[in-house]
Amino acid sequence: MFPLFMQSAHAPDGLMLLFMAIAVDAALGEMGPLFRLLPHPVVLIGRLIGALDRRLNRPERSEADRRRRGILVALGLSVVALGTGAVIAFLARTLPHAWLFEVFVAATLLAQRSLFEHVHDVAVALKDNGLEAGRYAVSRIVGRDPQSLDSHGVVRAAVESLAENFGDGVVAPVFWYALLGLPGLLLYKTINTADSMIGHRNDKYRAFGMASARLDDALNLIPARLAGLLLILAAPFVPRGRPWGALVTMLRDAGHHRSPNSGWPEAAAAGALDLALGGPRKYPGLVVDEKWIGTGRARAETSDIQRALHLYTVACLLQVGGVIFLLWLQA
Repeated sequence: MFPLFMQSAHAPDGLMLLFMAIAVDAALGEMGPLFRLLPHPVVLIGRLIGALDRRLNRPERSEADRRRRGILVALGLSVVALGTGAVIAFLARTLPHAWLFEVFVAATLLAQRSLFEHVHDVAVALKDNGLEAGRYAVSRIVGRDPQSLDSHGVVRAAVESLAENFGDGVVAPVFWYALLGLPGLLLYKTINTADSMIGHRNDKYRAFGMASARLDDALNLIPARLAGLLLILAAPFVPRGRPWGALVTMLRDAGHHRSPNSGWPEAAAAGALDLALGGPRKYPGLVVDEKWIGTGRARAETSDIQRALHLYTVACLLQVGGVIFLLWLQA
């Protein structure tokens, strides 16, 4: 299913479909009016995972049994995702104009514009309506307790979310589509959704969600590092951006994050913007004492969100440039 070799009389090649999907996402974003009428693909994936969780992850079962069932769930979800993507891709290259549906599905699984808008909303809320509005806006994109955050904490949380989600919401989907076509993209989004739902390190999910969490880590291994590299390359185009600082901070502090992957783009962003991110944070019912990432300012200001969005936009454009470069190589 490698898109570089997917040729059809009825459809453009895979990389051109990817380019169009990125363009559709940039233009239309989440397509809220449509998905108020129809279920979003990620919602359908979530319903399937939720049903499997309720049926297979019962507390009376032993931890070893739940771990085995979790492995089967991860494998089963992978097969379903790959099979569904393969069927859609086959039909898109067999039926006239059916490739438009593949572009639409791929666009709905990218989070490029929606991520920008959600983080921008935090800056606007904080600047125009004060701390409580900023806390509410940031609570839509982070899992920590927003009431524990002052204005600097709200800004840091928004920048951290932007950097982390650039890796797993923008770069990783594009990477897996470029490598394996729509089956690869559906596989990634399915496992990533499973990780967000059942990949938690608590008593309920530590065993059942282990396989999904580990598979998600594996699928993000390369994209997370590519995301960090793109942020480094974008740094010279940002006001007071620090490309060398981004590189040094990424190599030095990426391991400070609890995730083996999220620390790479977050550390690159911290270095590029001369901020200190991470650090101790409070979740509902839990305080996590994490290391700081970066040696810059912890007292981040609202203007730093705008600089982070500038960095993010340039990095997205660089990624699009990479897709165009692959198209040029193919031609």
